[in-house]
Amino acid sequence: MAAHSLSLSLSLPTRTPLLRRLLRRGTVLSAAPPAARGLRCTSSSSSAAAPPRPRRGALFLGAGGTRQRGAVWSRTMSSSVNSTAVAESATAKKEANAEPLPFVNDKHGGIIIEMTTLMDPQVFSASLKSALSKWREQGIRGVWIKLPIGLANLIQSAVEEGFWYHHAEETYLMLAYWLPNTTHTLPVNATHRVGVGAFVMNDKREVLAVQEKSGVLRGLGVWKFPTGVVEPGEDINIGAVREVKEETGIDTEFIEVLAFRQSHKAYFEKSDLFFVCIMRPLSFNITKQESEIEDAQWIPVEEFAAQPFVQKHELVKYILEVGLAKVDKEYAGFSPILIKSAFTDKQSLFYMNKRDLDKASGSDNKISPGL
Repeated sequence: MAAHSLSLSLSLPTRTPLLRRLLRRGTVLSAAPPAARGLRCTSSSSSAAAPPRPRRGALFLGAGGTRQRGAVWSRTMSSSVNSTAVAESATAKKEANAEPLPFVNDKHGGIIIEMTTLMDPQVFSASLKSALSKWREQGIRGVWIKLPIGLANLIQSAVEEGFWYHHAEETYLMLAYWLPNTTHTLPVNATHRVGVGAFVMNDKREVLAVQEKSGVLRGLGVWKFPTGVVEPGEDINIGAVREVKEETGIDTEFIEVLAFRQSHKAYFEKSDLFFVCIMRPLSFNITKQESEIEDAQWIPVEEFAAQPFVQKHELVKYILEVGLAKVDKEYAGFSPILIKSAFTDKQSLFYMNKRDLDKASGSDNKISPGL
């Protein structure tokens, strides 16, 4: 043992946990208090003054045993503040250098962002933040983003800014955002699907009927009228002619809309408008659609009407009744009249009971179909 080491007596109190740990580790102390709780010591040299007992919490020691807790905390806080300042500076720099987004003004004081080219999501996010800030100051309310399917990687950035899904088509997704802190007044997505059913009767009083390969009537042997869904941008009369041709191969001429039905929660929670159309056959040889139609035939109207399905299904029953009323009793449906809009150059079809309107208006006030 070194000349200045201390020999510790076995009478060391057991209630001194710090010293017990030092003894177990074989630690040599360079100095100790002369009268430390019954500790007897001998030394070949004079006793040195004992160093102050370390305070709890002084956990970090620097060079020479100096306590560094406050300094480390100070350096940590300083580093944190500096990091935050750097991050904020970088964000501000990104927004200042944000690329302008391609957009057009809509007809209601809103903005439509039309993305067409690839963009890094971080660059897009910074550009979007900058644009929204400017538009909010300008009093813009509604903002739309049209994202082609090829730019789906930008969806997350838009959603994180508060945009929500409005509608989707095969090639794009439309998102919407309302800038003011008020309830938004943006129009909802399209609410209805449009369907058509065709009443086609020949001179033998036979109706054109089909049996479907799929759906709830598959395999039941039920004869029904040709039906289908109008395609986007397609008029009702054109859609009815197309559906009859696709399912049966029969060419027809559209006459009138006899009636229509509205139902709700039909397809993907959308409402449904179903238009009953009467058609004049222009051909009679049937060629059924192999992918969707099990069979297609001209069925005597009495046989068609006698089916239990027709008797139980009110819609089909009414289609048959209004169709026969048109053929036998001069029931007047709605015929299409081509009209112009006061706001655009586009033309559209207005369906009306023209026959009765002409009678009520008199021969001098008839509406020209070209108007």
